Amino acid sequence: MKTYYYVLASQRFLIEEEPIEEVLKERTRDYLEKQKEIDFWLVKQPAFLEAPEMQEIKTKCPQPAAAIISTNSQFITWLKLRLEFVITGQFQAPSETIPDPLASLTTV
Repeated sequence: MKTYYYVLASQRFLIEEEPIEEVLKERTRDYLEKQKEIDFWLVKQPAFLEAPEMQEIKTKCPQPAAAIISTNSQFITWLKLRLEFVITGQFQAPSETIPDPLASLTTV
């Protein structure tokens, strides 16, 4: 099992109101230049919120939600400082209640 860290907010805030696309593009470019494996993902309507242990967090976040999930806790801490109005946390996966840490409830 791995530990995944996240910033969580409403989709509207995270995707439309914040220039998060720029941040993620720049970080992706930097990782590619350094030949570093991508360790962050943007997930709309993250399925991990459906786990029983996440119900309290889910009720605190306006729906539909979006999350940036990473295995890098420092990146999530940096995002929290930059974005301010987000919820942060962590979870272990894969587990019985969270089989796929990057799963989404939306169909593309």
